[in-house]
Amino acid sequence: MTITANWSYPTAIRFGAGRIQELAEACQAVGMKKPLFVTDAGLVSLPIVATALDVLEKGGLGRAMFSDVYPNPDEVSLEKGLKIYRDGGHDGVVAFGGGSALDLAKIIAFMSGQTRPVWDFEDIGDYWTRADVNGIAPIIAVPTTAGTGSEVGRAGILTNSETHVKKIIFHPKMLPSIVICDAELTVGMPPVITAGTGLDAFIHCFEAFCSPFYHPMSQGIALEGMRLVKDNLMTAFKDGGNLEARAHMMSAAAMGATAFQKGLGGVHALSHPLGAVYNTPHGMTNAIALPAVVRFNRPAIEDRVELLAAYLGIEGGFDGFYNWLIDFSRAMDVPEKMAALGVDRDQIDLLAQMAVDDPSAGGNPIPLTVEITKKLYEEVI
Repeated sequence: MTITANWSYPTAIRFGAGRIQELAEACQAVGMKKPLFVTDAGLVSLPIVATALDVLEKGGLGRAMFSDVYPNPDEVSLEKGLKIYRDGGHDGVVAFGGGSALDLAKIIAFMSGQTRPVWDFEDIGDYWTRADVNGIAPIIAVPTTAGTGSEVGRAGILTNSETHVKKIIFHPKMLPSIVICDAELTVGMPPVITAGTGLDAFIHCFEAFCSPFYHPMSQGIALEGMRLVKDNLMTAFKDGGNLEARAHMMSAAAMGATAFQKGLGGVHALSHPLGAVYNTPHGMTNAIALPAVVRFNRPAIEDRVELLAAYLGIEGGFDGFYNWLIDFSRAMDVPEKMAALGVDRDQIDLLAQMAVDDPSAGGNPIPLTVEITKKLYEEVI
């Protein structure tokens, strides 16, 4: 089965195996003549990066690259990237990689023409209106994992290196102009990253689906995104070369990030502080936190989860769904506790306060307090 399409919701998406070959043309379509290619430090030596840079160079766009990007990037990495962008006289950004690279690349493009500090644009109220829209460079996004969905997001997450707090930097023009979703780029993902990123996509959909806010479009997208994960993630985990499964997972990742315009919840509220303080991988952290949050939210979401279970073809209502979730995670070697990621109980008080303050907390079906999040952390650590 060949899966190829052109979509313009939520932005222009060129979807299909081999479409990385359109990268130079996509850059030119948004007016880039000298893009800066931003990618993960861990990807630099892989053939997919060389292929992408070759396409840019053949298109007459050079091969300038910034790759000082690590998980949970901070403002120090941002400043390094901005210096290279400005010193090189670049006019746009190609964001290539997993969630961290996509987020940082988008923020580099956003900040390239701003004079205020990045923290002035945190996703609070109308802070985004402080930005000079003429100082935001165009972005082409090319995801190489199928999880965060940052390629279709209007924000980026940046960790404050002094406070170790993750902040969401938001502006509508941070949404990439063109996205290239090429499943061939995800073939080399190790099983552990396939599992973590794939479950991240599922959790984006699940938390959006359970969020109490009103957004029927997101609700429908979330439902189908979860079905795609249920039907394809295990195949991608066991057979990384299965392009059909990989393609469906790329769709699910983009759908998750589109759906969570409706809101996230307790899983992400618990996960963000752990990533900031302990530098844990985001997707796997979410996956470990999920069961405890599902149990806690049961009184508010049971009816909704029963509908979800029926749609996914899972018998037994809420309990059937919960048991499937545990079995699904264990089959992909997801640890039961955060201790497996190096997390301890030493900073639970700090983590609990950070979780309540996290923007994701507001979307939880049951309001979160410091005492509640402390108990949840005790349970998951």
